[in-house]
Amino acid sequence: MLLKHISLMFAQSYDLELHTLRNSSMTIEVAYIHPLCDEHKISDFIFVPFTKEEQPYSDQLQRIPEYKLVTDVSKWQDQLLRGHVLIEADGDVYAFDAKRIISNESPKTQVESAIQGPQIALSEDLKNSINLIRSFYPTPDLSIEEHHIGNMSQTPVSLLFDQRHVDMRVLNQVKEKLIGMKTDMVHAAGELGKLLVDKKKNLFPTILITERPDRIARSIAQGKIVILLKGSMFALIMPVTFFEFMHAVEDNYEAFWMTRFIIFIRYAALVLTITLPALYISVVSYNPELFRVQLAFSIAASRAAVPYPSFVEVFIMLFMIETLIEASIRLPRYIGSTATTVGGLILGQAAQQAGLVSSIMIIVTSVVAISNFVIPISSLSFSMRFLKYPLILLSIFFGISGVAVGVFLYIVYLAHLRSFGKPYFRVNGQLNPIEGDIGQVRKI
Repeated sequence: MLLKHISLMFAQSYDLELHTLRNSSMTIEVAYIHPLCDEHKISDFIFVPFTKEEQPYSDQLQRIPEYKLVTDVSKWQDQLLRGHVLIEADGDVYAFDAKRIISNESPKTQVESAIQGPQIALSEDLKNSINLIRSFYPTPDLSIEEHHIGNMSQTPVSLLFDQRHVDMRVLNQVKEKLIGMKTDMVHAAGELGKLLVDKKKNLFPTILITERPDRIARSIAQGKIVILLKGSMFALIMPVTFFEFMHAVEDNYEAFWMTRFIIFIRYAALVLTITLPALYISVVSYNPELFRVQLAFSIAASRAAVPYPSFVEVFIMLFMIETLIEASIRLPRYIGSTATTVGGLILGQAAQQAGLVSSIMIIVTSVVAISNFVIPISSLSFSMRFLKYPLILLSIFFGISGVAVGVFLYIVYLAHLRSFGKPYFRVNGQLNPIEGDIGQVRKI
């Protein structure tokens, strides 16, 4: 009775364990969710005593206080989702607390940090990651499927979704891609994300990579699909919109107006990091009359010692800042920030004193670099680092009109882009809970 009821109550998830045990005197049924439970506790307190029959197991269930009688069927799913084991013996159902607490075992967030939000990150162990996600999303509608990818590596991956909210067309599309994936080895979430995307040369990321279980839980509640990969502490979320890449988890915990102000700063920084170098070239080379006379004279004076056109100056400084960013990523953590800070100060000052670049160009480059770091999701930040270069080329030949046309083309491209069949540039990426058949999800 217990196992049949639990299998109907929960989504078909591979992490749900259902067992029927028999010894010479009785038969019991055991149900639990294994990522949430400590297997050693289950073995020591349930499986071993029942198998050895040192004393009647029914007496242990009644005498030991750790076994609590559960008479209300509606509490079964809550007990399972909180790390308890349900045991049916002689028509009675008992709950045994075997929860596995991994708060001290999991790493802290490093890529997506938050001041007020949870500081715990996903683990490279699938069981630990599912434990965290289930604790953030304790509902029986969470379905978990297991797949293996890679002809040689046979890397285990877990597919997580809410069966009431998910769009079945997107789910079937993701499953087909996973099953039909032809590759020898997959070891990282980013590598898997590239294999899942149809168009390999998109300018913008169409899969969100995150390490935060709270972001994952919110995404599942919005009808999205999450993929976990063994050996990687990052998860893939799909489908996504452009605006979700500009959303930080901290936005969920701050005051309303403060959050709106910070979001405005992010979008302003996004515009600056893409367009500022191109606008500098356009104004200096083609349209200096856009500045006030005093500012135009100041810029001309700062560039008096520079022997080449403004676009050469821009390329020199951007090359320097790009190499510094790459050095800060690749250097060991303990010396990376110090080396790049010192290198940036020395190179910038020396280049300006030698007359290779103007002081205004150093300011422009610093603003571009700082603005790029404001973007909360690193994959979008990397895309923005590239997008300014086509605008620079347009500004060299066409001035401000070329920059305007380039920005317009970016917006048209964003409007055309799709993430697993869903519009990438829609304003609200949240999906409503379905009404009626599973998968009939409509946009707000």
